[in-house]
Amino acid sequence: MPFISNTGEQRKEMLKGIAGGIDDLFSDIPTELLADELKIPSGLTEQQVREVLAELAGKNSIDLTCFLGGGFYDHFIPAAVYSMISRSEFYTAYTPYQPELSQGTLQAIYEYQSAICRLTCMEASNASLYDGGTAIYEAIMMALRITKRNKVIIDDSVNPIYRVMVNSYTRNLKIDLEVTQNSEGLANRKDILGRLDGDTAAIILQNPNFFGCIDDFSDIVKTAHEKGALVIVSCYPISLGILKTPGEMGVDIVTGEGQSLGMPMSFGGPYLGFMATKLKYVRKMPGRIVGQTKDRNGERAFVLTLQAREQHIRRQKATSNICSNESLCALTALVYLSLVGKEGLAQTAQLCADKASYAYQRLTAIPGVKAHFGAKWFFNEFVLDLPCPAADVIAKLIEKGIAAGFPLSRYYSGMENSILICVTEKRTKQQIGILAEALESCL
Repeated sequence: MPFISNTGEQRKEMLKGIAGGIDDLFSDIPTELLADELKIPSGLTEQQVREVLAELAGKNSIDLTCFLGGGFYDHFIPAAVYSMISRSEFYTAYTPYQPELSQGTLQAIYEYQSAICRLTCMEASNASLYDGGTAIYEAIMMALRITKRNKVIIDDSVNPIYRVMVNSYTRNLKIDLEVTQNSEGLANRKDILGRLDGDTAAIILQNPNFFGCIDDFSDIVKTAHEKGALVIVSCYPISLGILKTPGEMGVDIVTGEGQSLGMPMSFGGPYLGFMATKLKYVRKMPGRIVGQTKDRNGERAFVLTLQAREQHIRRQKATSNICSNESLCALTALVYLSLVGKEGLAQTAQLCADKASYAYQRLTAIPGVKAHFGAKWFFNEFVLDLPCPAADVIAKLIEKGIAAGFPLSRYYSGMENSILICVTEKRTKQQIGILAEALESCL
């Protein structure tokens, strides 16, 4: 077949074959919805573009002392993390479409999976989820495939941002999603177990939960298994340096947000969703799984063991159609965990817990400030009640250079005066003292 160049005249002829003119392409759009003439400015020089972007970037308040949490955390990132992941062979990597030729990429993913398994005390992990919220949705679909049931129970102590995402993904699916109300900041066992029945596919919990409270779900797991239901737990990876792991509780599927493992907050991403499960459920897991084997010469080799995405197999057989390759973010998490090591992770977690405890004592000593849930065990976040709307106080503290916390009224009714405060290992005793003094002056 001879080569035919696609000239301007040929393109016009092609357009005529599709429509009579450019206006016909938009004829189905109501006139009132059509945009006016596009007022696109003329092109800028490189210098002018830099000046415009610098001006816009200067409007961001990036020098705030951060006491924000709620699922995304301001942790210290060793310089070596950036140095290693910025190498060109890592930074440009995407999906290994001829996977066995990409032994370095496959090994990095394999080592990441191994790290997640050790961290959570689970048997298998994947490496292809966008973030902590979509990871919960994927875990739900996985539980439905395993149990052949359609009822899911989720406690409202699970991150409300994640719950919004779950509602969005499941809205048009035949899933009976029931939400239980927390009991004094912890999972409401009475309500959860009261709803548990033969139609329940999974119970979704979080530890530490959105309020920072720590729990042990071993009792819920035992009862759920007696009813044939699975338990999904979303966890905060740094906390696993000192807390009882989901695997030790007998949990079936573990998910979480990996941003705290070496990734900056970056105004919203990119983030990393992780998932781990028991080996018997591995074939129901979405995304990619890399395995280790030997080549024909008996040398160690890595292979793409499982890829159950719709682009690889028949759509109706796919376990997910929204997961993608997160190899750079996964590599970042692996490098971070390798650098801090087992003891370093435990030290970081202990620092978070200890500094949060100190901040809790300093802030609750302020007249009019009290703990919302009383003396509960918490990790690095806790909820306080103020004598006035929390959003107003947060706005005043922003002006003083402090991002004081998260106003819980945004997602929980009746908590207009409640604020969620987070303390990581980066916050110093002096910064906590400045927060206490600034809060007291505002009140």
